[in-house]
Amino acid sequence: MRILIVGNMGYVGPVVIRHLRDRFPTAILVGYDSCLFGQCLTTSGPFPEIMLDAQYFGDVRDIPAPFLNGTDAVVHLAAISNDPMGSRFEEVTDQINRGGSLHLAQMAARAGVQHFAFASSCSVYGVAGGLPRKESDPVEPLTAYARSKIETERALMHMDAGEMAITCLRFATACGFSDRLRLDLVVNDFVASALTCGDITVLSDGTPWRPLIHVRDMARALEWAITRKGERHLVVNAGSNAWNHTVRNLAEAVAQHLPGTSVRINTEAPPDRRSYKVDFSFFQNIAPDFVPRVSLSETIAELISGLRGIGFSDRNFRNSSLIRLHALKNMMDAGYLGQDLRWVR
Repeated sequence: MRILIVGNMGYVGPVVIRHLRDRFPTAILVGYDSCLFGQCLTTSGPFPEIMLDAQYFGDVRDIPAPFLNGTDAVVHLAAISNDPMGSRFEEVTDQINRGGSLHLAQMAARAGVQHFAFASSCSVYGVAGGLPRKESDPVEPLTAYARSKIETERALMHMDAGEMAITCLRFATACGFSDRLRLDLVVNDFVASALTCGDITVLSDGTPWRPLIHVRDMARALEWAITRKGERHLVVNAGSNAWNHTVRNLAEAVAQHLPGTSVRINTEAPPDRRSYKVDFSFFQNIAPDFVPRVSLSETIAELISGLRGIGFSDRNFRNSSLIRLHALKNMMDAGYLGQDLRWVR
């Protein structure tokens, strides 16, 4: 089996590589990445890419058709991956997240790829009061990032994919340690702040809901998506009902692991419209062996251990390359990246 992992050099990719190598030791694993965040390593060990059979560098917008020949499954992770970057690079976010994804999927279908797994997001629900959102419920994307994900989903569901099975996994918010850790994610940020500053400041009033998923459980869901049987086109909320938390609950859970940490809630903040609980029952029913296993407590303990293990002590981490928007800005300021997020030298 030949598995192509597009966007493998980000936060989730190294964990996916390790999982797929463990699950499919004889498979040919190939990475394809523009290397925007290749330098953002947070490990003292070897490059995670050594577990691949081959690593190629290139933009998903430009991936050549012959590259898909002989591929059995595509794991598509490449994206401008959060709201701040989507806001700063709105047009490019659409070009990469939607345009690049459709370009890749069309070539995969023509090449006879059997499975195409697209990493979508629960952020498409945007603002959702009341009951947890199911896949059939209305969506309300509030940001360029969320719009790019739902527009890609819709285009994939309507494209002529031949015999290729397409799975759109609406992932909960990612968390957990990785070889290329991001600290612009809520739980990861709270742990880093508690470790370095001894406090957690919640900018909202703490009431918004967020579903979460550990990156290792994301890898397991992707394994299911590239091996599953049944319907050709599926949209699935990927996460666990037990992992719907308010932002206040998350801050308090981190503080319990680091005694002495203070939690400050901005009770005067205007309501954060990005609030949604998600119903993951369909995923539990259709893929019971692949539902999330890692708990919030385990995730927090792992992040604490991992950050301490690399000697992390940067109180100013929100201005570092561990925040992906700053990583891009640094490359642009140095003249390496253009406004279209293509390498210029």
